Amino acid sequence: MKKTRLLSFAALLILLIGILAACGSNNGGDQADGSNSGTDQESSEESASGSITISGSSAMQPLVAAAAENFMSENPEADIQVNAGGSGTGLSEVSEGTVDIGNSDVFAEEKDGIPADELVDHKVAVVGMTAAVNPEVGIDDISKEDLIKVFTGEVTNWSELGGKDVDVTLVNRPDSSGTRATFVKFGLDGETPAEGVTEDSSNTVKQIISETEGAIGYLAFSYFTDDSVTPLSVDGVEPTDENVQSGDFPIWAYQHSYTNGEAEGLAKTFLDYLLSEEVQTGLLPEQGYIPATKMQVERDAEGNQTDI
Repeated sequence: MKKTRLLSFAALLILLIGILAACGSNNGGDQADGSNSGTDQESSEESASGSITISGSSAMQPLVAAAAENFMSENPEADIQVNAGGSGTGLSEVSEGTVDIGNSDVFAEEKDGIPADELVDHKVAVVGMTAAVNPEVGIDDISKEDLIKVFTGEVTNWSELGGKDVDVTLVNRPDSSGTRATFVKFGLDGETPAEGVTEDSSNTVKQIISETEGAIGYLAFSYFTDDSVTPLSVDGVEPTDENVQSGDFPIWAYQHSYTNGEAEGLAKTFLDYLLSEEVQTGLLPEQGYIPATKMQVERDAEGNQTDI
C-alpha cells in the first residue's frame, strides 16, 4: 500500500511539472511572436502607415510641414500632405471631410458657418505675430494707436511717424486668414484694414514686403528668419517669445489642429507626435513657435486673457 501511494504521488508530481512547463512555454511563445504583449506595438505600427491630408493656417505650415517630414522619415509607410490656404479653408475642409486635419490660428467658434461642436481641438502650439515692414521704412517700433492709423489709411506716409519720406503700401491677408483675424483682433483692436495688396500666403506677404519700398504687413514670428523684413515692437514691447509667454506682447494665438470627431489612425498618431516631447521642446523652438505649456497666460474663444 505504501509503495502504491508513493508511485501515485510521483505520478502526480510529474504531471504538475509538465503542466507548469507547458504554461511557461506558452507565455514565452506569446512574447516571442508578439501576439500578447506586442499588440500595442503592432497597432502603433499599423497606425503609422497610410496617408492623410492637412490644410489650413499658413502660420502653422512651416511647423507642420517640418514635423511631417521628420515623421515620414521615421515612418516610411506614412504619407502626409501639408497644404496652406488659410485657417478658414482648413476649418471648412475638415468640417466637410475633405481633409483629415484642419489647421487654424483661431478657435473654430470664431468662424461663421463652421460646426464647431462637431470638431475636436488639439492646441499644438502658440504663435506670436506682429507687423512687418520693409527695412527702408526706417522704424522698428510703433504705438498701437499709430499702427491702427497706418492700417486704416489715416497715415499714408512713413514720414508722419518719423520714418522715411515714402508712401505706405498695405499688404493684407484675405478674410479667411486666421493670421489676419488674430492681427485685426489683437493688433488693430478690431478695426478693419484699408484696401491694399491681398495675398493668400504668408510667404508671399513676406516677399512683397521685402521687395516693396514702404510696405507693411503682418507675419507670425516663425517667418522672421532673416533681415529681409523688419518686425515691429508695439508700444515699446519687443515681439519675443518671452513677452508673448508673459502676456506683455498682445498679438498671439493658439495653433489649433482640428479633427472632425475624435482623431483616429494615422491622424491620431501624427497629432500625438506633434504633442510629443521631441516636437514640443525641440522642433517648436527651432521653427519659431512657443509650446503652449510654457504660457503664463491663456485665452478663450472670446479673446479674454487670464493668468494661468
